[in-house]
Amino acid sequence: MLLDVSRLDVNYGRTRAVKQVSLSVREGEIVTVLGANGAGKTSLLRGLQGAVRPAGGKILFDGTDLTQAPPSARVRNGMMLVPEGRQIFVSMTVHENLLMGSYMRADADVSRDMEAIYDRFPNLAERRNMKASVLSGGEQQMLAIGRALVGRPRLIMLDEPSLGLSPLFVGKLFELILELNKSGISILLVEQNTTMALEVASRGYVLELGSAVLEDDAAALSNNTALTEAYLGGGHGPAAGGTHAHA
Repeated sequence: MLLDVSRLDVNYGRTRAVKQVSLSVREGEIVTVLGANGAGKTSLLRGLQGAVRPAGGKILFDGTDLTQAPPSARVRNGMMLVPEGRQIFVSMTVHENLLMGSYMRADADVSRDMEAIYDRFPNLAERRNMKASVLSGGEQQMLAIGRALVGRPRLIMLDEPSLGLSPLFVGKLFELILELNKSGISILLVEQNTTMALEVASRGYVLELGSAVLEDDAAALSNNTALTEAYLGGGHGPAAGGTHAHA
């Protein structure tokens, strides 16, 4: 098991955002986490990445206990978070943003990986010396994913990657997720577009009010109309996922 999370608690003061959540991601697997606004999805990812120190539970990554480790240790071990809203540095160039992804790498030579990113994302290559602020929303998302790839991740955690993107870019994004997975990267996907998420994932978890209320394979979840009505706001479109910072 690559990622093995057991009974995780994440608190903000007295607010329990994540309650006793257990989940796993196998090597080479795409797993999605679904839930309505405020379900605890982003808080779960923040707890896994160490941005918020877990109040309880255990996080094992390839057998290493990272529960109380700082975010830097998780990055070194190969866990990368692409946060909601991209969070790129708009005052820096595209190239400088990508270089930020290499800051925990022990080896100094990242040029080959940088060129691979530019080959994968030609739009970024054309704008490598421009400020990131000139990029479209879709290009900014590609930059955020490219920044994670420079760190040579084994697991990428994606938080609402399709949020605010045009339908055309959403299609490209999910093609990219499948490509990355085929290249050997495991994916933990928090996504508002329930239909697309379940198409690419092998398994899924549903959160409600911070707790995992359902786990099943993606096909079963996709055909579960009771799930859609009870936990995902009654639809498979953008309204079915969280967009809040503490969602």
